[in-house]
Parts: sequence; structure tokens; C-alpha cells
Amino acid sequence: MQEKLEKIREQATKALESETLLKELEDLRVQYLGKKGELTAVLRGMGSVEPEERPAIGKLANEVRENIEGLIDKKKKELEKLAQEQQLDEEVIDVTMPGKKIRIGKMHPIQKTQEEVENIFLGMGYEVVDGREVETGYYNFDALNLGPDHPARDEQDTFYFTRDMMLRTCTSPVQVHTMESQKPPIRMVAPGKVYRSDEVDATHSPVFHQIEGLVIDKDITFGDLKGALAEFAKSLFGDKAKVKFRPHYFPFTEPSAEVDVSCVMCDGKGCNICGGTGWIEILGCGMVHPKVLEMAGIDPEVYSGFAFGMGLERITMLKYSIHDLRLFYENDVRFISQF
Repeated sequence: MQEKLEKIREQATKALESETLLKELEDLRVQYLGKKGELTAVLRGMGSVEPEERPAIGKLANEVRENIEGLIDKKKKELEKLAQEQQLDEEVIDVTMPGKKIRIGKMHPIQKTQEEVENIFLGMGYEVVDGREVETGYYNFDALNLGPDHPARDEQDTFYFTRDMMLRTCTSPVQVHTMESQKPPIRMVAPGKVYRSDEVDATHSPVFHQIEGLVIDKDITFGDLKGALAEFAKSLFGDKAKVKFRPHYFPFTEPSAEVDVSCVMCDGKGCNICGGTGWIEILGCGMVHPKVLEMAGIDPEVYSGFAFGMGLERITMLKYSIHDLRLFYENDVRFISQF
């Protein structure tokens, strides 16, 4: 028994002295000291040892165990130190080398314009309201005084899911939901994506962005509308910007108008961008039709209001002199990085 224990100590010592890998050190520990290890196997045979020899054999076995455990701990520290030194040698950092340049992302010009427009109206006391992009025929058409024969309801103009479910063609339904859920006074703008069945070209896209505004209160007049849009134009295009209102027809407003802003390229003097007129159309607006107020549960005898809507792509193209709408959606980093 004593010879076996000495032999185990000798074999373990040689094996540990020649070991160079940390991951194999654990295998050696299990081989000699584990539940099924060589030392454990010897100790299980203690029953065959003469009683008077057992104390000496037990003492020797403990010495062998402690000796092997000590060698393992020592070897582990040596190998860990070597591994650390090797890692430091391999991962040397030259602090004199220039650092890696971190590329900073840019905000998309449409998002940038949207936030700028929102901030202008927030400063005027409006709130920003979001809405769903899938709408029913009632909110997308009927509640806006667009009758069943209106051309906007044709399948070649609108993306339908069913006869009564569609992708919204404007953000006006958000205004209707707001009027139904909130009592006047109301001052809100509704930005978001809208969808129309258009061919893609330099000025059209089946997916684009709008921002529409609504004010409902007592004694609201067309003069309030003109003042709000004039202030908006100056805030967005500069103090020299002027606005011009031209009579127009929209089913959901009466009276209605289209709004032109003095050309930002030539300060209203006339150029090829504005066609020599000095003016560029930017949005449509008008006083909310009494029938629209009535359908939303608001008494048109007590309250009045105005509404307006603009395409964010058009505003962005004017603001940054962009001549092709398709550039917004081509994901060209060279284009985005300019803004």
C-alpha cells in the first residue's frame, strides 16, 4: 500500500512538472484526486491493511494528497502568470497611433423638417398628435365631407384592404378622432406617413409624409388662420418670407385657400424654381366646414375653426433646394450626410 502511494506521488509530480496547459491541469487533478482517481482507489483498499499499519498508511495518504494539491495550486499560478504575460505581449497597444474615427449619424432631412415644423407649432401652443395608418372609410372620407362619388375614393387612388379598410390617404382622420375625443378648445398638428396610388417620379411617391393642423375654439376667424400661417412661414423660411392666399375648393373646409410663400431661392424676385412668379405653393387650408364639425359632435353655432395641411417632402425640397423626391428614399449615405 505504501509503495502504491509513493508511486502515485512520483507520477503526479512528474506529470505536473511537465504540464504547460491550464485546461489540462484540471484533468490531472481529477485523475489523481477525483472520486474515481488513483489515490481514492488506493484508499478504498484500506480495509485490507493490518490494523496496526493503518495510522501510518492514513498519514502517508494525507501527505500525498496535500502534496499533489500543493503542486497543482503552484502549477496553476505559474501557468496563469505565463498566460497573462503572453496576452500582454500579443495585445500591445501603441498609444501613439491615431484613434479610430467614429462616424456620427445624420438625421434624415424629412425627419429634421418634421421636428422643426412641430417645434414651431408647439411654440404657438399646439400639441402633436399621432394616429393610426390603417383607417375606415368613415374617418378617411365620410367624416371629412368626401361623399361616396368623390374621386379620391377610387381604387386607382387609394390602397384598399377591404371595401371599408384602407391605408390613410392623409392625416386628416387624426383631426376627426381628436374632435370626437376632446372637447374644444383644440390646437393640434398631426404628422405622419400617408399612402396614395401614385407612380414614382421626381415629384410623386406612393408613400410620403404630411403634417396637418387643426384649431377649434369660439370666435376663430380666417384672420386667425392667416396670422398662424404667416408666423409659421417666417419661422421656417426666414423673416423675409411672405404668404399669399388664393381661393380654392376643399370639401372639408369652407372657405378654402391654397397658400403660396415667397420664393426662398430668389426672395420673390422670380427665378426658374418659382417659374418667374416669385411665389411657390406650400399648403392648403381653410375654415373647417360646419358639416365636419357637426359629424364630430361639435356645435358649429358655438365653435368655429381652421385646418391646414402640407407635404413634408415638398417643404423639405424647398428648404434644402432638393429637386428630386426619390433621393429621400434611396438610402444613399452621401445624400443623407449633407444635412
